[in-house]
Amino acid sequence: MMNFDVLPAEGKVCNDVFAYPVRVYYEDTDAGGIVYYANYLKFAERARSEFLRLIGVDQQRDLSENQSGFVVRSCNIEYLSSAVLNDNLVITCKIMELGAASAIIAQEIYRGDELLCTVEVKVVYLNISTHRPTRISKENIEKMQKFFN
Repeated sequence: MMNFDVLPAEGKVCNDVFAYPVRVYYEDTDAGGIVYYANYLKFAERARSEFLRLIGVDQQRDLSENQSGFVVRSCNIEYLSSAVLNDNLVITCKIMELGAASAIIAQEIYRGDELLCTVEVKVVYLNISTHRPTRISKENIEKMQKFFN
């Protein structure tokens, strides 16, 4: 059995903003050769998940132990320019609002210095059994406050 010492992209904090790298693959593009519009949301979701992982929010533990987790309540996206096959993108995350049971995360997608897309996502911390909002744990609030704008 082979053992590979390879890790997935993790992203990092740069100037108080989380930055996550993404390469555009053929599967990400549409018939016109540009990134399909819905895939920008997938890129943003991956970046948010890695951001929470980096700051120590264990989403898997929250789901299994607390039966709670973040779900998207609303999303506002603005497309400014198109990404294409083989582009290297950077997706940023910054917490703009932090409430007892919700947060608003601002995200931007760049190709080099060019801003391609902005995304503002409101996430709600939801009890998966009752489907009702519940308070974000004190531990997670403390971790997220460090990245609150």
